[in-house]
Parts: sequence; structure tokens; C-alpha cells
Amino acid sequence: MFNLLISTGAIIGIVVAAVVVLLVIIIVCCCVSTRNKFVKMRNSCEEAWATIDVYLQKRYDLIPNLVETVKGYAKHESETLQNVIAARNAAMAAKGGTEAKINAENALTSSLRTLLNVVVEQYPQLQANTNFLDLQNQLKQIESELANARKYYNANVKQFNTKIQMFPASIIAGAMHLEKFAYYEIEEEARKNVKVQF
Repeated sequence: MFNLLISTGAIIGIVVAAVVVLLVIIIVCCCVSTRNKFVKMRNSCEEAWATIDVYLQKRYDLIPNLVETVKGYAKHESETLQNVIAARNAAMAAKGGTEAKINAENALTSSLRTLLNVVVEQYPQLQANTNFLDLQNQLKQIESELANARKYYNANVKQFNTKIQMFPASIIAGAMHLEKFAYYEIEEEARKNVKVQF
């Protein structure tokens, strides 16, 4: 009878140990899987930001040509032109993370909007310049691509930020020292369409 109790106790011990080991394996697998999801999601956010960066660089490259074209017609708008160039340089040199870059880009967008609105309204003869029209179309295309890239980036950021705040994934996010990504939100003034007239 004593042997039967030992063997029953041993069997119960083995079953309990097996259940504990199985639970540990499941927990470890879940942690590894969640960590890998975070890595994948973070990489998606960084890849989406890199796409935005490509379009921003295209816009940076276009601005000097646009300013030079406008300069020939709008000599009295030197302050506006200087503001655009200063905003471009500040955006290109922005340091301090994504949020600082977004703020600098919003300032540049606002300066470009002001320039185009002033030029279109006060210098209608510029609308006859094919170079200006071409640059304006290129800028419009870049802004459209940038808007699409911004949507893609914000969708990835939303997914990442939501995941790192949800339990139990938030525990792993805390252990990985993950922080929320900043959304690329544009200022209210910039939400208005650029006034492009032909």
C-alpha cells in the first residue's frame, strides 16, 4: 500500500511538474512572439518614416528651383522667399527625433502655402511660365505622395502605440523600453488645400 501511495504521489508530482513546465514554455513562447511582433511593428514604423523622408527630400530639392523661378517675377516678395528657404533649411537640419522633424516640416508646409497663395494671387503672369507650372505640378504630386506616406506611417504608428499599451503586451513593451511613436499630424492651417490655379 505504501508503494501505491508513493507511486500515486510521484505520478501527481510528475503531472504537476509537466503542467508547470508546459505553462512556462507557453509563457516563454508568448513573450518571444510578442517581442518579435514589437520588433516587426517598430521596423514597419521606421520603414514608413523612411518613405516619408524620401518625399521630403524630393520637396527639399524642388524648393530652390521654385524660389528661383518666383524670384524673377516677384521681386517684392523677398521676405516670403527668404522665409521659405529658412524653413527648408530648418526642416533639413531638424534634430531631436521624429516630433522635432514633424514640427519643422509643418513650418515648411506653412511657408510654402503662404508663398503659393501670395504668388498666385498677386502675380498672375507667373501662371504663364511653363517652368513655374511644371514646378507647381511637381510640388502638387510630391504633396500628394507625402500625404499617402503620412497615412501609411500614421496607420503603423497607431498599431504600434496601441499594442504597447495593451495588457499583457505592455509588460514586454516596458521590459524592452519601447516608447510611443509620434503621429505625423499636420497643423490645422495646413489641412486646407493648397490653392493651385491654372
